[in-house]
Amino acid sequence: MKLRKQVTVCGGAIFCVAVFSLYLMLDRVQHDPARRQNGGNFPRSQISVLQNRIEQLEQLLEENHQIISHIKDSVMELTDTGAVSPSGHLPFRSANGSWVLPFDGRPTFLAVKPQDCQAALGSHGQADVQMLDVYSILKFDNPDGGVWKQGFDITYEPDEWDYEPLQVFVVPHSHNDPGWIKTFDKYFTDQTQHILNNMVVKLAEDPRRKFIWSEISFFSKWWETADIHKQEAMRKLILGGQLEIVTGGWVMTDEANAHYFAMIDQLIEGHQWLERNLGITPRSGWAVDPFGHSATMSYLLKRANLTSMLIQRVHYSIKKHFASTRSLEFMWRQAWDTGSNTDIFCHMMPFYSYDVPHTCGPDPKICCQFDFKRLPGGRINCPWKVPPKVVVEANVAERAHLLLDQYRKKSKLYRSKVLLVPLGDDFRYDKALEWDQQYTNYQKLFDYMNSHPEMHVQAQFGTLTDYFNAVYKAHGVAQGSRPADYPVLSGDFFAYADREDHYWTGYYTSRPFYKSLDRVIESHLRGAEILYSLAVANARHAGMEGRYPFSDYALLVDARRSVGLFQHHDAITGTAKENVVVDYGTSWTQQDRGIICVPWRLSSPLPHTLASPRPYCASDCFFLLSTRYLVLFNPIEQERLCVVTVLVNTVRVRVLTEDGQTLPVQLSAQWGSASQMSAEVFEVRHKTNSFGTSAAAVSAQFSIIVHTGSVIVLCLSWKKINVSVRHSYIEHCMSRCYTNILSSLFWFFLKDSLWLFHLQSIKHKDDPQEVKVQMQFVVYGTRPSKDKSGAYLFLPDGKAKPYNQKEPPVVRVVEGPLFSEVVAHYQHFQQTIRIHNVPGVDGLSIDITTMVDIRDQTNKELAMRLVTDIQSGDVFYTDLNGFQMQPRHHHLKLPLQANFYPMSSQAYIQDSHHRLTLHTAQSLGVTSLESGQLEVIMDRRLMQDDNRGLGQGLKDNKKTTNRFRLLLERRSMGNKPRHRYRDRKSRIGAPLISTHYHPVLSFCFPLHSLTLFSFVFLCFSRSITFSMMASLPNSLFILSSPKSRVMEFKR
Repeated sequence: MKLRKQVTVCGGAIFCVAVFSLYLMLDRVQHDPARRQNGGNFPRSQISVLQNRIEQLEQLLEENHQIISHIKDSVMELTDTGAVSPSGHLPFRSANGSWVLPFDGRPTFLAVKPQDCQAALGSHGQADVQMLDVYSILKFDNPDGGVWKQGFDITYEPDEWDYEPLQVFVVPHSHNDPGWIKTFDKYFTDQTQHILNNMVVKLAEDPRRKFIWSEISFFSKWWETADIHKQEAMRKLILGGQLEIVTGGWVMTDEANAHYFAMIDQLIEGHQWLERNLGITPRSGWAVDPFGHSATMSYLLKRANLTSMLIQRVHYSIKKHFASTRSLEFMWRQAWDTGSNTDIFCHMMPFYSYDVPHTCGPDPKICCQFDFKRLPGGRINCPWKVPPKVVVEANVAERAHLLLDQYRKKSKLYRSKVLLVPLGDDFRYDKALEWDQQYTNYQKLFDYMNSHPEMHVQAQFGTLTDYFNAVYKAHGVAQGSRPADYPVLSGDFFAYADREDHYWTGYYTSRPFYKSLDRVIESHLRGAEILYSLAVANARHAGMEGRYPFSDYALLVDARRSVGLFQHHDAITGTAKENVVVDYGTSWTQQDRGIICVPWRLSSPLPHTLASPRPYCASDCFFLLSTRYLVLFNPIEQERLCVVTVLVNTVRVRVLTEDGQTLPVQLSAQWGSASQMSAEVFEVRHKTNSFGTSAAAVSAQFSIIVHTGSVIVLCLSWKKINVSVRHSYIEHCMSRCYTNILSSLFWFFLKDSLWLFHLQSIKHKDDPQEVKVQMQFVVYGTRPSKDKSGAYLFLPDGKAKPYNQKEPPVVRVVEGPLFSEVVAHYQHFQQTIRIHNVPGVDGLSIDITTMVDIRDQTNKELAMRLVTDIQSGDVFYTDLNGFQMQPRHHHLKLPLQANFYPMSSQAYIQDSHHRLTLHTAQSLGVTSLESGQLEVIMDRRLMQDDNRGLGQGLKDNKKTTNRFRLLLERRSMGNKPRHRYRDRKSRIGAPLISTHYHPVLSFCFPLHSLTLFSFVFLCFSRSITFSMMASLPNSLFILSSPKSRVMEFKR
């Protein structure tokens, strides 16, 4: 306080002196008699000099003011911490028994100002259609609509097109899944390569023929195998406008489970390939098969300079509502956009599917007659028992009028007299015969329509952009602009249902092992890419191009494409065949080995890299005989203070900084089972502080020192059990089981009830109120008859039932200076609840790790439920692709499964006092079925197919680790929650920036170990793990030179 007063007085004095001097100067100029006599003859040059000096003084005053402000802020930060560093660097116990870490004088949190998050402060954009409002007004009933079962009867007047003929664009397409029933390579060999080969030949036969293609993963593979003549022919078709590349992503990405980093990566990979090889940029988006649509995707397409987009899989009740209001085409706007900068023109297909029977008009029985692949004698036919007919002169009039009737009825659902009619399905046009059948018969129909003016129609083949351009032209607006009277929409399109109560909410969780692995591989790839960029910049700056490992870029490209392939809407969703999923995993493993070795080979071009130890790859193996270095890399842009865990093979370990200071460490046991410690493997954790996109190094010495060990307690339903104690550094306490776990920031309470040892409440030490946060585990079954849950669908047999087991769980409690944890072993899962005794955000959140194994279950889905006393009502919030938050509403009028939503990175509930946020390291399904609850599906094992084409259940479950962070925040009393729809549109609560960066991004991009320990310790004959607390610095730019600190491990 004394220092702050001195700085304030000193700064004020300097300011007063400067102002007074300026005043005297101006006063002298104004009152000088000699200058008065000169009057208007005062030299202009002197006036200019005086003005310049005044401006310089003003600039100096401003700089002085900024300096004083920085000094005051620094004093305030140091004063507010109230921390006094005790002698030494080792942690100590306080009077209440909790561990306290010495304060190192550096702030370990991000200063957040209100203006840093304008999206959560200001009013949100105005939209004509809010999806929250749509959900509130719809009945979600399903009356029979006649020939359009999920719609209504469509009528029109014959003269409606007399003055403005109907323009019809028939757009041939082939949807190619990069893995589903077959693997990616098998699909390419059996079908896709033939589609593209036929395309080159058949489109060239008639310049009126058009086609669109989406998946660049397949297209690039074909390009690599095609000869120069085929490549040139394909390039000519594209540049001539006969073939359009739509969206241009590596895949048609899933929009529910994929993280926006991966969505961007696969989009960039596809667009860069097109730019390098064809010199084109896509203009229109095409998404006919993702199971629901996210507002994040529309934003990314807009930012990628696309002007228009198309979507298909939307809830049938929403489609019917939009069709009845002629709102199937709209400008899709982001919730935070107060203007129209994020608007993109969107076309929603109105009917059940994107196949031919559901695209020409409302009656699939008639439309199927114009799918000429279904001509009699082929492998497929029309389910409505009326086959197509070859168009000949004798029937062309009747056929043309029948088809035109469907075109007109469909056009009544839109606001323009321009109509889009897709013509295709999955893996269509793989035979030359189909190309001839479709194009020849349709061209005869078009020729007849166009040659009869009384039909008032102009029909032709077209591309997607041809259609959108015609719409813009009809309304007299530029490409991508809003036509007059077209609505603006805000929101997303989850959850998707295609019929009855069949909600596609199961795939949010299906195969969680691969959803989790996807994030791990993404983090490895992103870290390697940043290091590669740093190496490029440093090598060029230092003139070391000759030593630059150019070959590593190919490894990064292969890895990007492998990760991009998994963002496909049948891959990350967990909805592919078992052998296809294995193929994805095999490809991942191969690519991950490559990108893991990239940092090693980049060690010489990287700045601030230790030169003493040579780099090691995962395949190397050595014994720890001397001092070794561990380099840690922080791939995110924010400073991070976190605990780092390393396996070691001796209990005699200490961690040193580069200046020889000892870091606080915590030595823990490795457990082979619930009650059996390992005699050879130990964990050591230490604290490290890292700046963004930077590296820090530590070294290990192995010698006899005084340890800061862990206190371990084991209990079995409040009874003692035997445990083998192998090492004296562990205190074996069997007197009692802990009911609360403490840190220097907060504590949580646990309770043993019905043999289930779970979290009960959380209390911050600076908050007098204890908040109820009960953790429960529940189980869903599936329906006993008719349709059942599968890879896509979630069809439960009712409300969830509590999880029970016959034997009591084994509970292990570990308390130490850096972290404390409770580990409970159940029959089907093992749960670890851990708190870190560190300053900043990481110390305020609870780590929850649940290892799930339900391989012995039949038609069961395991869920974790948080029950609190937060008065959240029927409102909760989930993220969209880790990019933005979306309000959700629990609707009692909907079935239970309809209230689940995808959670890519977080979900939260709140009231006027508290907000509880669950951060997740993997995408899962989440809901809030009652006020104050959050519920997450952890894994699902289902024995049957759900009749959506897969032909399998989910029986290949693996032991899966789901990781979460639970963050309880106290809210300002002035920031009251809003429960009405209109209020939720104007303000969407957002987690604090600091809490968002640390828990979420550290899940996406964990701290990377660049050398030695992470991989080599797996080769040791005897290994140990130690934990360190790491604080790594931050830099704002990815290519800035990283700051590093060196720490040692010595023997």
